[in-house]
Amino acid sequence: MYQVKYRLITLLVLLPFVSFAQERGVGIRLGEPLSITYKDFISEYISIEGMIGSAGINGASYYQRDFETNLPQSNAFYISHSAKKGVSFNVRSAYHEDITDVFGITEGYLLGYGGVGVQLRTTKVSYSYTDGQTGTGSAIRVENRTNVDFGPEVFVGAEYYFDDVPISIFGEAGFFLELIDRIGHMKAQGGVGVRYLF
Repeated sequence: MYQVKYRLITLLVLLPFVSFAQERGVGIRLGEPLSITYKDFISEYISIEGMIGSAGINGASYYQRDFETNLPQSNAFYISHSAKKGVSFNVRSAYHEDITDVFGITEGYLLGYGGVGVQLRTTKVSYSYTDGQTGTGSAIRVENRTNVDFGPEVFVGAEYYFDDVPISIFGEAGFFLELIDRIGHMKAQGGVGVRYLF
């Protein structure tokens, strides 16, 4: 008798988690940043997500300004730079609403969502400069740096879940705001992707 009660109580406690087990998914996100994504629901409306991938580079003036505000020596004169994508890590949470009926969808279902998160991005930058004005015969020097950016992000999107296959597709757009290393620099982001549900 006690075993039956124990099993029944355990089932009732785990039922909310079991009912959302099909919503857990892993997939790929194409866009900015390009990432592998893992998403899970912690309640009926709230999800958590982790992403790891490769972030795009900023505009040329961004890195030139970074060099000029952090000179390797007092008389350094910027010539050029090259930048390569680094890594990107995102941790975020979103609130979801079922918007299937709004679009008259009869198979599968569509969730609209919006959320916030934090993001860490790196970029490898190689600078060429001289230790004086150009044209004076100064030797060209090279300095390699890793640019690290960190800050919050906001985003909105929609995800469609198919009925017959454990697949969802999604699209979203948002903004990333740097707090480190350039306070206030904002970058538009977005992407589309697919997840396998399990």
